[in-house]
Amino acid sequence: MPSLLYLVKQLELAVRAGLDDLVRPVGITALQFTALTVLERHDGLSAAQLARDSFVTAQSMADMIRTLEHRDLIRRERNPTNRRELHLRLTPEGRALLASVATPVRELEARMVGTLTPHETADFRRALVTAWQSLTPTLTSGTAPQYRANRQSPRPPAHSEPE
Repeated sequence: MPSLLYLVKQLELAVRAGLDDLVRPVGITALQFTALTVLERHDGLSAAQLARDSFVTAQSMADMIRTLEHRDLIRRERNPTNRRELHLRLTPEGRALLASVATPVRELEARMVGTLTPHETADFRRALVTAWQSLTPTLTSGTAPQYRANRQSPRPPAHSEPE
C-alpha cells in the first residue's frame, strides 16, 4: 500500500494537471490561477503575502505579477497608510477570467470526489484540513500569514478548494 505522503502528492499532481488543462485555453497556468483565486478571496495583499498564499517564491511571484499585470488581470495600488507598500488587486478582467473557468473547475473537483458520498466528501475535506493544519504549526498560534484574524476560519489554500 502506498504511503499517505505519496498519495497526497499524486493527488496534488493530478489536480494541477487538471487545472492546467482547464486554464490553458484562457492563457494562464495553474499557478497563475491559484494566485488569482487567492486575490479573489483576499484582495489587496502584498506581493510577499500573495507569494506565501500561492506557494511560490518571491522571485517567481514577481515574474507572475508582471505577467498578470501586463494582461490587465491584476493591478498594483499604493497603500494609502504606507506609500512604500503596494497592494495587489484583481481587476474586472481578472474576475471575468475566473468566472469563465469556474464551472469547469467545480466539475474537476466533483470528478475528484465523484465516487464519494456527500458525507465522505465532508469527512475527506475535514481530514485534509486537519492533516494540513498539523503540518502548519503557526496556524494554531494565530500567526500564520494566510489566516489573519479578520479572515474566516482556517481553510486550505485557495487552489485546493475551488469554488
